[in-house]
Amino acid sequence: MKAVRYHSYGGSDVLVHEEAERPVPGAGQVLVQVAGTTFNPVDIGIRAGALREVFPVEFPHTPGIDVAGTVAELGAGVEGRQVGDTVVAFLPMNADGAAADYVLAPAEVLAPAPRTVELADAAALPVGGLTAWQALFEHADLRTGQTVLINGAGGAVGGYAVQLAHQAGAHVTGTASPRHTERLHRHGADRVIGHLDHTASPLTAEGAPFDVVVNLVTTTPEETAALADLVTDGGALVSTTTPPPDNPGRGIRTARVFVLSKPGQLAELVTRVDHGELHIDIADHRPLADLPAVHDEAASGRLAGKTVLTPA
Repeated sequence: MKAVRYHSYGGSDVLVHEEAERPVPGAGQVLVQVAGTTFNPVDIGIRAGALREVFPVEFPHTPGIDVAGTVAELGAGVEGRQVGDTVVAFLPMNADGAAADYVLAPAEVLAPAPRTVELADAAALPVGGLTAWQALFEHADLRTGQTVLINGAGGAVGGYAVQLAHQAGAHVTGTASPRHTERLHRHGADRVIGHLDHTASPLTAEGAPFDVVVNLVTTTPEETAALADLVTDGGALVSTTTPPPDNPGRGIRTARVFVLSKPGQLAELVTRVDHGELHIDIADHRPLADLPAVHDEAASGRLAGKTVLTPA
């Protein structure tokens, strides 16, 4: 089979599209024929070795933590799955990933794929959707009638966060560039504002203060701490990037979001997709061999948005 792999840590030039041995499922594993995978920012940190203490990998390593595909083989002891099932998953961060024709997945991380979208496009759901869900409902404890600011609503996670917060009955404000305004209003945003001006002190934003602020933007520690200026007393500030301060005062709760693979939550997201309640935004489709270029474009800020990569 073909796979994109790297044999050492380094820049995007270590990514090689090459022949690899098709894996064989062990006990509790499922072999998935890949329809699509995606690029996620964490892929760069793992590839560069910046996260080797947290997510050590064995070489050669295949990236790709999102997967959508079809069950091709079952390992011993796997129940509840059949060859031919279409599935999606958030794969283990330090195992070989889905930038290949086939990938091994622990059976317990799989969820049925949505039936109402192209299978390859469903690969854009697991990591982004789960990050948004866990930020809003596990860490921020968002409730009906509350106000929420999604800082970075124009990105893949932000699009899901806007939709999920709106469906939860919250009043949603998102920061984004003007090209995303119409789409975010379709997704349920009540207000879309420009990027925050971190030169202002205290930090201000239309609609502030908010019960919940979700930060999806790469910010300095000082900029992250300043987001507390936008949170109401007793509210919540959660960040998927730079950790917020432990105790910013005024009873504000803070949390750093480390997304976890939870197939029950993923199945709920799939149900919402199939019911037409949750839209998967895809910016681009690329062949798997383009993965080095995708890494380059992401690192330089030129990647248009959520990119689905498909095997030949």
